[in-house]
Amino acid sequence: MVSLLSNSAMVRGRDEVYVAAMPLRATKGPPQLLMSAAYSLNLWDFQHFMVIIKPSSLSQVLVFDFQPKDPEDIYVALAALYGRAVPGTVLVRQLKKLPRNKCWLVGYSKAEADAMEIAREFNKEWETNLRIGLHDCRDYTNSLVRQLTGEKDVLKRLRNVGS
Repeated sequence: MVSLLSNSAMVRGRDEVYVAAMPLRATKGPPQLLMSAAYSLNLWDFQHFMVIIKPSSLSQVLVFDFQPKDPEDIYVALAALYGRAVPGTVLVRQLKKLPRNKCWLVGYSKAEADAMEIAREFNKEWETNLRIGLHDCRDYTNSLVRQLTGEKDVLKRLRNVGS
């Protein structure tokens, strides 16, 4: 895990905000192997991005992400690749610990803000029609990080750093 902040000391009372990448999901067989290989080669466009919040007061870590409702359906994948909108969903999951790879500390929640509550409110307003390149996990990640920390275009900064 890499910290992209100049001062990596924890900011007391503020929630840590991370961005993580993982391979895009695909149907089993050759499509899944292709996606995994592209991810392993650090090809930016073949990674799925999500936001992780580590509250200052709790040991639990929550992941927030936006993806197609059925990411392994070949018809959904084809429609998405051709620029058509597909049904998406915002997911919130609990993790026992932060990922060890491709996970970057990108900032801290705004002073005295409850990052979990901000993220939940953000998710209520997020449009769930997914369009690759126009309204996808990258847009979701950039937008949620902006709500939480105030930083615009965090993925642009991460892309310059690599993994």
